[in-house]
Amino acid sequence: MADFHTALRRFIGNTLYETFEHIVMLVLTLVIVILIGFATWHLVLATIGLIQAGELDPANPSVYPAVFGMFFTVLIGLEFKRSFLIVTSSQASIVRIRSIILIGLLATLRKFIVIDLKEINVGETIAVAAAILALGLVYWLVRDQERRSHEDQATDAPLG
Repeated sequence: MADFHTALRRFIGNTLYETFEHIVMLVLTLVIVILIGFATWHLVLATIGLIQAGELDPANPSVYPAVFGMFFTVLIGLEFKRSFLIVTSSQASIVRIRSIILIGLLATLRKFIVIDLKEINVGETIAVAAAILALGLVYWLVRDQERRSHEDQATDAPLG
């Protein structure tokens, strides 16, 4: 019974706003799960349709950006869901920032993968590459800061 009360207290939160935030995260998680399910189903149907039509030919690379674009859409949705679960289980803001940066990085990489090389200009290519580089650098800095804060906590812990 104590475990139930502990779990309920963690879900409800200490303040009205924390309770509201947890309820919103629960609703958003449910919506994301439904969207991920539909996106995955659509990806499976589209892939089966391409196989049946004989259009999923390794020699024809024009089909792959669309399939990989759908694949990355599912991955981005999964990362959103994962970030919601992290937010509800941990109150550390560094985790939230890292999740948001990772989602932005995935979305930008998706754009880079689905780009039609015949219709892209050099400026757009440079802009997307710069965005990926900047997001990667920020992600590395945030991850490095988190690692350092864990090391500081470990050295501050009492021995014994």
